[in-house]
Amino acid sequence: MNKLVALFAALLLAGSGAVANAGALVDVSVMDRSSGKTLEVYPHRGRLYVAGTPGNRYTVLLRNHSGGRVLTVLSVDGINALNGQTAATSQSGYVLAAGQVAEISGWRKSMDDVAAFYFTSVADSYAGRTDRPQNVGVIGVAVYREAEAAPPPAVAMPSRERDAPGAAAGAVANAAAKAAAPVRDEVATRQIESRLGTGHGERINAPTQFTEFRRATDSATEILTLYYDSYANLLAQGIIPRPKREPAPNPFPGGFTPDPRR
Repeated sequence: MNKLVALFAALLLAGSGAVANAGALVDVSVMDRSSGKTLEVYPHRGRLYVAGTPGNRYTVLLRNHSGGRVLTVLSVDGINALNGQTAATSQSGYVLAAGQVAEISGWRKSMDDVAAFYFTSVADSYAGRTDRPQNVGVIGVAVYREAEAAPPPAVAMPSRERDAPGAAAGAVANAAAKAAAPVRDEVATRQIESRLGTGHGERINAPTQFTEFRRATDSATEILTLYYDSYANLLAQGIIPRPKREPAPNPFPGGFTPDPRR
């Protein structure tokens, strides 16, 4: 797909937290819109986690630190945040100019607004309410470099672009996901009931426009992944280190009674 939705308005990073996931082309962070702070990142066994607060709205911040335009396909809970389809890297996404920071605050509803992201239960999440709860708790960004302008003789390029292997792979991935969904049993669904998902909230003004973008490669240059859950759940799983406890009071710490301070 050549014509893709693009964000042009550069936005400043809010808060003072560290970048959640720094890639070769794009950095990804999550900001709690209620506090205005970037969520702290907890590395654990090769994965990166952030702790969300149930009920709070959040924003995914994407910073393009490369020297050219990039396409970013944003997946939230396994769903493309732009078109609501089960996410595949071959789908459309947001185009960022060199050095741009974009704020993605919700599910795209039109060229003018989005439905706010907020942390909520799996049952109330957009994925859960559309019968796709299997991948709640993860944010992914597939990043593509832009192809250089094709030379004038390349007349056959449009047909090859339409039949690109990446697009076919995306269609196969979508078909496989749909075929696999009924196989999942109810036990697995019950196990994730207490985890956090992302809700479909109130409308937020977020105007955008179309732009042309041609991928340099059929496969994404990089895929960045962030996992999320509640602070309590991450603490219980050992992902967030438990705070050091103060030593218990000693009933017999000394000898004779000293004089108090004057």
